[in-house]
Amino acid sequence: MTTPRHGLLHVYTGNGKGKTTAALGAVWRALGAGLRVCVVQFLKGGVIPSERAAASHFAPQLTFLHTAHPFTEALMQGHPEEEDRRYARRTWEQAQAALRNETYDLVVLDEIDNTLHLGLLPLEEVLAALRGRPTGQEVICTGRHAPAELMALADLVTEMVEVKHPYAQGLGARKGFEI
Repeated sequence: MTTPRHGLLHVYTGNGKGKTTAALGAVWRALGAGLRVCVVQFLKGGVIPSERAAASHFAPQLTFLHTAHPFTEALMQGHPEEEDRRYARRTWEQAQAALRNETYDLVVLDEIDNTLHLGLLPLEEVLAALRGRPTGQEVICTGRHAPAELMALADLVTEMVEVKHPYAQGLGARKGFEI
């Protein structure tokens, strides 16, 4: 088995739970290996996820970036508004800076797949930034509805499939587990 000479592009997608969790597992492993990591969260500004609260304990090795963009009803219905595009653009500017920063060994673009699916950012612009990142930088893209073009560019694609989930029985997101 050979070791890659360049950082890989991962895509974690699908309707099942575990996309962000898998990415954060990779973050945990990278931190344990002494690597520098940047996590950029799209569409997760309404509730402060527990992972963001924990990130401060790992600075400066871990940088956690986001904008305070709530996931609105309009977005959930697939009808983004101009304000949604502005939030996505601001978050994308942070992500682009991370993707150009050679000191980051791993960059996680959490919920970028949904951001692209909703048309909040131009797909070609994101693909160009991923192609142009520093050679050794690993990138993980998460979210439902990963575009086919992103999956084609990726070195590794994992689809999480929901088989059974307590949401179907009315159990909401629990702090420390789902948020």
